[in-house]
Amino acid sequence: MLIANDSAVMTQALCRVVESVPWLQVCGTARQGPETLEKIRDLHPDVVTLDVDMPGLNGIEVLKRTMKDFPLPVIMVGTPDQEAEVMIEALGIGAFDYLSKPDAGHAVHPRKLKRELIAKIDAAAQSPLARKRPSVQASLPRSAMTPIREQFAVIPEIVALGTSTGGPRALQEILPLLPADLPVGVIIVQHMPRGFTAPFAKRLNKMSEIEVREAEHGNAIEAGTVYIAPAGQHIKVQRRAESKAAICLSDYPSGTMHRPSADVLMLSVAEIFGRYSFGIILTGMGADGLRGMTAIRRAGGITIGQDEASSAVYGMPRVCAESGILQRVVPLDQVPRQILQALRYQTKELKANPMNPTDIDP
Repeated sequence: MLIANDSAVMTQALCRVVESVPWLQVCGTARQGPETLEKIRDLHPDVVTLDVDMPGLNGIEVLKRTMKDFPLPVIMVGTPDQEAEVMIEALGIGAFDYLSKPDAGHAVHPRKLKRELIAKIDAAAQSPLARKRPSVQASLPRSAMTPIREQFAVIPEIVALGTSTGGPRALQEILPLLPADLPVGVIIVQHMPRGFTAPFAKRLNKMSEIEVREAEHGNAIEAGTVYIAPAGQHIKVQRRAESKAAICLSDYPSGTMHRPSADVLMLSVAEIFGRYSFGIILTGMGADGLRGMTAIRRAGGITIGQDEASSAVYGMPRVCAESGILQRVVPLDQVPRQILQALRYQTKELKANPMNPTDIDP
């Protein structure tokens, strides 16, 4: 792998971490933007760690050129006080993940750095950009796959979506394809650090016809609205006395690996909406979402997952696929179609003309 960082101290720390693992090797280092591009071209690294603040050519510009000319997994490295919008932009451009480094004057914590960095490098090295891998769909049992044009039995009343690594870019691809008059609300758990979800929601809202906002406690779940769970809090749905569903933000349960957790969201959706639930699991490391998607499937709801070929990390969708709880496994670009098909969505023009077919294929 290639380590690109303008700080000699941080470069040494990253090199020590990588070289402490037998199956990883540093093929080179770079301290300036143009030098980074040259070494990517000449050394062909499997993974790159890229500092946001690079002299000569900043990290964002290096990332843009890398993804255009030499696409490969790039892990951005930045300090916690840097604008979250910068990291959100990097993820939208195609960065695989991000790593927080200490502010100037603060010591590097070796154990924390090693744990986070190795996990991200391992995941990046197995991503589609790093190497071609056969799709798991061929090995899935037929019972786990439903023909793409077969209609679902019920029309969902809510969509719950969980994702992690690779999710920001995936969401930027699918949410702009959803119409403003979508007849249900969508709740999304995207694993992110604190301070990232509000600017991320604003970015998605600017890109989309449908309204996208960071969820707030007590929000009524409205049709045509996407709610992004705020980092650091669990998100659940609850039924108000007047039968209107609303959002509940909470610190409970406290023992989960992620907060927010896709499992916590989906378990509450399955409990409140039952067979009218729609669960979607996208790219991400780990197994968050397995329990929740299982609950939705057992309640009679709809469950779909992203396929391996289009996933940045085939972890969260994989465990769901291998457990047999997914009704459909589809490429990322088919997810909006699946949502609209399940909702029997009609354009405004079709609604005004009932003589046209109602089962459209967007």
